[in-house]
Amino acid sequence: MPTQLPVLPDLATCCSPATGGRVDDAAAEALARMFKALADPNRVKLLSMIAAADDQEACVCDLTEPVGLAQPTISHHMKVLVEAGLVSREQRGKWAYFSLVPGILESLAEALSPRR
Repeated sequence: MPTQLPVLPDLATCCSPATGGRVDDAAAEALARMFKALADPNRVKLLSMIAAADDQEACVCDLTEPVGLAQPTISHHMKVLVEAGLVSREQRGKWAYFSLVPGILESLAEALSPRR
């Protein structure tokens, strides 16, 4: 069972949209940490691959070839995504499996959507 890291507040319930109202300090920190993690094109690719995978989960062994990076580099990028609260990590034998934190992509999109 994946371990969820409680590093960030639930953006869906705590944050007013960045373009629709003022964002408090905690929400701004959480959003900045996530967007900083996504500032690297390889991490964007990795996140999109996980989002497109069955059950929104992927083994690190399946991520190396499509991105064209070595396993230690992939592991570094995945560590950054985990620390930002975008994905969770589960060890299964010798392989690490990564999955999207439930609702995280929707929370990021909502944070940038104007209020209606």
